[in-house]
Amino acid sequence: MNRLAGATSPYLRQHADNPVDWYPWGPEALATAEREGRPLFVSIGYASCHWCHVMAHESFEDPATAADLNRSFVPIKVDREERPDLDAVYMAAVQVTTGSGGWPMSVFCTPDGRPFLGGTYFPPSDRHGLPAFRRVLAAVAEAWRDRRTEVEAQASALVEAVAGEVRLVDRLGPVPRPGFAQALDALTAGLGARFDAEWGGWGSAPKFPRPGLVELCLWHHRRTGDPTSRHMAATTLAAMASGGIYDHLAGGFARYATDREWRVPHFEKMLTDQALLARTYVRAWQVTGDPSHLQVATETLDYVLATLAAPGGGLCSSEDADAGGVEGGHATFTADQVRAALAGEGREDLLPAALEWYGVTAEGNWEATTVLRRPLGATLARPPEVEEARRLLLAARRRRPRPARDEKVLTEWNAMAAASLAEAAAATGAGRWHDAAVAITDHLFDRARRPDGRWLRSAGVPAFAIDHAWLVDACTRLGELTGEGRWTARAEEVAGRMLDLFAEGDGSLATTGHDAERLVVRPKEVLDGAVPSANSEAAVALLRLAALTGSDRLRTAGERLVELAAPLLAQQPSAVADLLPALALAEGGTEVVVAGNRPDLLEEVRRRWLPDAVVAWGEPTASPLWRDRPAGAAYVCHRFSCRAPAQDVATLAAQLG
Repeated sequence: MNRLAGATSPYLRQHADNPVDWYPWGPEALATAEREGRPLFVSIGYASCHWCHVMAHESFEDPATAADLNRSFVPIKVDREERPDLDAVYMAAVQVTTGSGGWPMSVFCTPDGRPFLGGTYFPPSDRHGLPAFRRVLAAVAEAWRDRRTEVEAQASALVEAVAGEVRLVDRLGPVPRPGFAQALDALTAGLGARFDAEWGGWGSAPKFPRPGLVELCLWHHRRTGDPTSRHMAATTLAAMASGGIYDHLAGGFARYATDREWRVPHFEKMLTDQALLARTYVRAWQVTGDPSHLQVATETLDYVLATLAAPGGGLCSSEDADAGGVEGGHATFTADQVRAALAGEGREDLLPAALEWYGVTAEGNWEATTVLRRPLGATLARPPEVEEARRLLLAARRRRPRPARDEKVLTEWNAMAAASLAEAAAATGAGRWHDAAVAITDHLFDRARRPDGRWLRSAGVPAFAIDHAWLVDACTRLGELTGEGRWTARAEEVAGRMLDLFAEGDGSLATTGHDAERLVVRPKEVLDGAVPSANSEAAVALLRLAALTGSDRLRTAGERLVELAAPLLAQQPSAVADLLPALALAEGGTEVVVAGNRPDLLEEVRRRWLPDAVVAWGEPTASPLWRDRPAGAAYVCHRFSCRAPAQDVATLAAQLG
């Protein structure tokens, strides 16, 4: 066993028996490199990453490769999910040097952590246009030995380039902030130019879900009536839910599809994808009334609660792509396997319906097996015989080797899931989601803080700005769900800590706190990707909370984050798509107060998706929202102007639009 045996990260512990003399990131590794004059080899990945496992098996488990690493380098393993700060710095370095990035990430650094060469996966022998990993190790070791001055200069230049990426917005220059309608029009027009009209989504293979973009298309359609925006959202949602990226037996989404038809997934399931996609399908159901959207959201959230619940509370991070050493080995079926599963339960009569419904054929649709799917445009509502077949196939699948589960409980991801569960519970009245959202967030408040109040991302790792931003959002959503003032008070507490720890002089939020270790560059998340950046999520959370509390500090901080991103909002709105709701809130959103015991009025509010609205009800707080609000009515205010009190559902419906 090497030094990773006692790591808090399951991903690091997966490498504890490698012959590589791994260190976790920390002072011991850096001091060893400095003392012995060896460069660092920093390997960054995560537990459910398929190609991380491939490189581990091919290279890190190989004694000869391990000997090369141990002799010439100080090898460091990093879990990108546990340390997004390190991942951001070294990913930027890899992208600067190669033009692309991904995981596993392989970075060579000076002893003080400055990167000078980077890449992703390296094979054990020359292939696919990539050099063999041992050949790379030999070349880097030779360069460090014979041309160290040149390597050091390259490292300094690369650090400066990475720092420039952090200052991206500054380089664009001052630009007036666009209006929300203008930015939304520009965004959807750009999406229309890249839209896959046949299969939905944007771009070609591989295809990643972008739930925020789908929601903005729905929002644009609601504002303008534009049928193109609705079509982009509807086609994408239907194609993802019909395709193999969706788990038709257990519910939930794989991380991405390897093809443009969403047919063959990369089979790992991440908690973040479930949280964000479930929220999008709930919102789409509220906008369109399409029951298939609610079915997908329900099955996805129920999958999370059934499969990702952590033994000690909270939710696990992911399920692996591999099972029993086979990619997707737990999820696909041959026709013979379907027949055996049904016949074993005495229900071979269900075979024709099951084969037809899920598209299972003798030849299969991927590596002689079938990734279950539905034809695009076909109903997802299962008739009784198909539902029984689904139940039996799922039972058979659960008897197979299971994919490994990463049992890290990350504050960001759990808060994200709690926020989505709370919103879904409010929209549907589902008590199990209400209880889960409360339990997950209570668990974080009980277990994810040090005695001095400092939040943690996971065991022993200080929380980052994004952890705080999602906590603010989760607490705010729980306040709207439960009507309990304690959640708003908690949201204010976390928001205050976030601003104290992460705000820089210009008002932007750095990834790491002022109390964090110094990295070669202090990273800052501005651009949105598969998940919202810290600055986008914080801006939305701060402005929503400010609307509920009347806090000038929170409103000013949220508006400042929007102002700082004005160049991107004006020139590249898709790069900061998740910031657009904050832009709408900064212009003046909608506040709804339901005073007194009026469940009928509250239900009318919750029936809709109101993306730029906040809702207060239940326990009155000191917020100005509650001032002069007699019980028995709903009060709707928009852009700082209030309507007459609504004492009946019809009046309220007309005011909400």
